[in-house]
Amino acid sequence: MAAIHSDSSCIFCKIIKGDIPSFKLFDSDKTYAFLDIGPLSKGHCLVIPKYHGKTLQDIPDEHLGEILVVVKKLATATGSTNYNVLQNNGRIAHQVVDHVHFHMIPKPNEEEGLGVGWPTKSADMEELKKYCEEVKSKM
Repeated sequence: MAAIHSDSSCIFCKIIKGDIPSFKLFDSDKTYAFLDIGPLSKGHCLVIPKYHGKTLQDIPDEHLGEILVVVKKLATATGSTNYNVLQNNGRIAHQVVDHVHFHMIPKPNEEEGLGVGWPTKSADMEELKKYCEEVKSKM
């Protein structure tokens, strides 16, 4: 099945169209899931909207509704009780393929799966309150 909105140079659009083989796990009108060929752990898979868009903001809402449902089914099907769901937007945020994709990465032990650093900073509560109101006003 052809992608709803595709880019002929995109590797993920080529996978969706069947031009590049994949280990397909799920396929519907709007969503496609397959095993990652460079896995961080056994069961690492990708869930992508068939609608081509570089970042999350480029994907119409109606093409995102199934994504987390599929991620949840894959976590269950792989027997993952500890796992990460990862989605990157932009190069400095570690996005490599310019097609929105969600990773479901099982974390079976400390060595396998995603390693994450979390550089927490202290927040000024007044600044945080002001920023909260600013963001809410734009939603």
